[in-house]
Amino acid sequence: MAQFRLQGSKVLAVDLTGDAVKAKNGSMVAYDGQMAFKKMTGGGEGLRGMVTRRLTGEQMTVMEVQGHGTCFFADRASEINLVNLRGEKLYVESSNLLCTDAGLRTGTTFTGLRGATTGNGLFTTTVEGSGQAAIMSDGPAVVLRVSSQYPLSVDPGAYIAHTGNLQQSFQSGVNFRTLIGEGSGEAFQIRFEGEGLVYVQPSERNTIGGDV
Repeated sequence: MAQFRLQGSKVLAVDLTGDAVKAKNGSMVAYDGQMAFKKMTGGGEGLRGMVTRRLTGEQMTVMEVQGHGTCFFADRASEINLVNLRGEKLYVESSNLLCTDAGLRTGTTFTGLRGATTGNGLFTTTVEGSGQAAIMSDGPAVVLRVSSQYPLSVDPGAYIAHTGNLQQSFQSGVNFRTLIGEGSGEAFQIRFEGEGLVYVQPSERNTIGGDV
């Protein structure tokens, strides 16, 4: 199985011994040994993946990298975080997914209003199975634990990913005062309840909530 390790905080090194990984298209910055690159399309594999892509608009392009040696990946000097999956499902914004073991299954899931407020559409990417994934953040990410005693509210613009048995709900502070220009400045939040982990970046992408 491919071995993921960080070369500093902004470069992912993957050691390959004939196996393969899936990575964001164009994210290879260097490699040694022998590597083969094959462009793929995100949103899931096979016919179901193709239909899903048409329905969701998840057009993230990925490539399969296979070979012997070490391949280095990076994207716009983003910070990189490693996630170890043991039969779990990772929910991640497609723009924040850098690389996964080739054996992990990718797909999409409906996020509803939560997705709309992040500016990334109504669907998000899922990664499922056992293996490693690398996700990106704008600045060093923090991993916040959610438990039944301690639910968590997150700004949609700072949300990156989550794992575990979590239920999401959409919270809005939009009211009459918002309409007359006296909004709170934090019009939307995502509330997580259950048991799991939430990855949050110290930077907010442009969202609908950021303008009201």
